[in-house]
Amino acid sequence: MNCLNILVCDDDKDIVDAIGIYLENEGYTVFKTFNGLEAIEVIKDHDIHLIIMDIMMPKMDGIRATMEIRKENNIPLIMLSAKSEDHDKVLGLNIGADDYVIKPFNPLELIARVKSQLRRYTTLGSLETRSNVYQTGGLIIDDESRTVTVDGEEVHLTPVQYKIVRLLTANAGKVFTIEEIYEKVWNEPSFNPENTVTVHIRKIREKIEINPKEPKYLKVVWGVGYKVEKL
Repeated sequence: MNCLNILVCDDDKDIVDAIGIYLENEGYTVFKTFNGLEAIEVIKDHDIHLIIMDIMMPKMDGIRATMEIRKENNIPLIMLSAKSEDHDKVLGLNIGADDYVIKPFNPLELIARVKSQLRRYTTLGSLETRSNVYQTGGLIIDDESRTVTVDGEEVHLTPVQYKIVRLLTANAGKVFTIEEIYEKVWNEPSFNPENTVTVHIRKIREKIEINPKEPKYLKVVWGVGYKVEKL
């Protein structure tokens, strides 16, 4: 895991320094910022492999910063927040966060989530890495370049969204439960994964479907789970 750069963004300097110590002990290079504007500038100038972003910050909060980052970049992003309500978690995932950690948190848990996100970003995690192309109708997954196209137009997905589409398209026609999707994509046991998976599915539909309300590819099988239609 050496030579990987992690950006930590939080207006609480003590939290940034504490996270930095744990990350540096794991061999990561840490870039410290204290608001969203600073984070965006660092990302422009450096090769960042993962972002840890707080929500409540001055000048530019984590929500606005994440939205700006996602316009240009699919870097894995873990969102931090002192809020524990479900709607905050859903909001974070909706705007492109890959994971969500509630303050106060166990630093060892955060490090574990960092490693998990980096594994998924640099490889296909628990899925076998193969240079294959998966296709159903006009939906094409090129596993070598890790690109997704729909009717010839490239679709930009986050790393987690890509893994979900890759899993379902590689097994087109097969229904996966929410728990199965979570365990195969997140590579960890599922615990109340409904909100997390459902939010990602909705965002994927918005990107790959002409009419997300009447999906051609990514379909729900009521009472069971989701599948990509075999066309």
